[in-house]
Amino acid sequence: MVEQLLQERCGRQLSSCVRMNTRLAGAEFELNCGLKQSSRRSTEQRERSHVSGMFDGEDIDLDLDLKYHLQTCTCSCNHMGFGNYMDYYQAGYPDVHQTSRPSTSGNIRREGLCNGQVHRGREYESPESSVTSDRDHKKTVYEIQVRPCAGIVLVIIGVVVLFIWIALPSSFEAPGSFSSHQEETLEVVRRILEEVPLIDGHNDLPWNIRKFVHNQLMYFNFSADLTTVEPWSKSNWSQTDIPRLKKGMIGAQFWSAYVPCGRQHLDSVQTTMEQIDVIRRLAETYSSDLQLVTSVKGIREAHKARKIASLIGVEGGHSLGNSLAVLRTFHSLGARYLTLTHTCDTLWAGCCSGLDSPDNEQQGLSPFGLSVLRELNRLGMMVDLSHTSVKTMEDALNYTLAPVIFSHSCAYALCTSLRNVPDHVLKQVALNDGIVMVSFYSYFISCNSTSTMEQVIAHINHIKNVAGEDHVGLGAGYDGINHTTQGLEDVSHYPRLLISLMTNHSWTENQIKKLAGNNLLRVFSKVEKVRDEWKEDGMQPVEDILVPLNKEPLLPNCTDGYNIT
Repeated sequence: MVEQLLQERCGRQLSSCVRMNTRLAGAEFELNCGLKQSSRRSTEQRERSHVSGMFDGEDIDLDLDLKYHLQTCTCSCNHMGFGNYMDYYQAGYPDVHQTSRPSTSGNIRREGLCNGQVHRGREYESPESSVTSDRDHKKTVYEIQVRPCAGIVLVIIGVVVLFIWIALPSSFEAPGSFSSHQEETLEVVRRILEEVPLIDGHNDLPWNIRKFVHNQLMYFNFSADLTTVEPWSKSNWSQTDIPRLKKGMIGAQFWSAYVPCGRQHLDSVQTTMEQIDVIRRLAETYSSDLQLVTSVKGIREAHKARKIASLIGVEGGHSLGNSLAVLRTFHSLGARYLTLTHTCDTLWAGCCSGLDSPDNEQQGLSPFGLSVLRELNRLGMMVDLSHTSVKTMEDALNYTLAPVIFSHSCAYALCTSLRNVPDHVLKQVALNDGIVMVSFYSYFISCNSTSTMEQVIAHINHIKNVAGEDHVGLGAGYDGINHTTQGLEDVSHYPRLLISLMTNHSWTENQIKKLAGNNLLRVFSKVEKVRDEWKEDGMQPVEDILVPLNKEPLLPNCTDGYNIT
C-alpha cells in the first residue's frame, strides 16, 4: 500500500531508492508504535539511531542492506526521516557543527520523496528550545544533505561546459548563438549590408522547383520554412527559402536557369525558356519580398526598398541551341549572364569535365564561340566562366572587352578540382577587372565531402591575395549542392562568414563591402558601360549564318542547322 502511494506521488517507476524508503517507512511505523508503548527509549538513543548512523546496540533493528543503503546512497532524499550518507559524513567529522536534537514527535514530512525534487526532511528542534525560539537558527536535513551535493554537481557541470567550449571550434556554435564580441560585429555587418547589398552569384532553386513540383507554383510555398515541408526537408539539395534568405541578409540573388546537358540537341532551348519563366513568375508571386531586376540600378532600387533583387543567369551554352537569336531572346526575357558551358562541351566551347588535369589538350572557343562572346558584350550580359576548360577561360579573357565573372568557383591552388580557377587565370581576371565568386560546395573547397568555414575563408583569402580584394565575391551554389560547408549549411549563414572574416582574419569594413556586393556591382556596371558605348558607336547584332533549307543540317535537329564554324 505504501509502495502504491509513493508511486502515485512520484508519477514514475519506483526506483530502488524509493523501494528502500518503503521498507524504512515500515521501520518508522514500528518506531512510533514502540515510543507510544514504552517511555524507556531515551532521546539520546533516538538521536544516535537517526543522525549518527551507528545502529549497533540500538533498539531499532534495521536490516543490514537498509543500513548499507543509508550509508552509501548518494541521492538527496531523506529516506523517510532516517537521513542519508551526508548524515554519516557529518558524524565522521566532529569539527562540523552538530545539528540540534530531533524532536520526539516523529513528525516526518512525506512530500517530495522522489529524487530530482526538493526533499524536505524532519526539522530538528532542541527539546530546550521554546515555541517562540527563532526559527531562522534551525537546521534542516535539507540544508545538511542537499547544499553540499548541489555545490559538487555545479562544479562538475561547470568543468564539463568549460571543456566543451574549449574543445569545439567556432564553426560548431549553435545557429544564432554569438559571443558578446560577435554580437557587436554582427551589428557592424548589419549596418554594412544595409548600405551594400549582399549579392550571391548562383542559386539552383528553379531546378528544384521543376524537380519537386514540376514548376507548379501553386504547390510551392516559398514563404514557408522548407526545412519542415516535404520533399524539401528530405532533400540534401534544398537550402533556400524566403525566411532563411532574410536571415542571411541577402540583398540580391542570381537564380540559375539551368538545363541538364542531356537536353543538348533536343529541347534545351524550350526547357531553358520554361526555367526563365518560372523565375519570373516566382518573383511576381512573392513580390512583397522579391523584385525581378536586370541592371545595377535595379539592384540598388530593390535593396533600398528592402526587397531581394532577383536576377537570371543561364547556366550552359548548350541552352542556346547554337543560335545567337536565342541568346538575344534570353536577354530580352531578363537573363544577365551566360555560363559558356556546363558539364559538357558544346560545338563552340570546351568545358572542364572529363579532363585529368588542366594541362590536358582542351577545347577552347571556336570562331562561333567568339561571336557568342562578342554578342554578350554588345547586349550587356556578363560572361560566366565557371565550368569551362582553362583554354576556354584563356580565350574568353583574351577576347572579351568587358569584365568576366566566375559565378561559383574556388581556387585550384587549394583544391585541385578542375572546376576551380588556377592562379595564372586569377591574375588574368585581375587584369580583366573581373571577379571570382566563391562556392561553398565541399568538393570545390576541400576536394572532399566535408569542409569547414575556415577552408572557405582560405579560398577567399587566396583569391584576394593572388587577384586582389577587388576581384573576389560570393557564389555559394545553394540548391545545386548536396555537400555544404559546416557552418554555412544554407542561405541563412552568410553573416556568420562575414563576422568570422572581421573578427578572426582582420578584414576591414571596406573589404567586407567589396566582397559582399560592391565588386560585383562594379563588374556589372562596366559590362553595362561597354554595352552603352557600343550602342553609341552603332554596333549591330551578330547575324546567324543559317544553312539553306535544301541542305542537311549539321546534326539531326533543327536547332543545329546553323553554320557555327
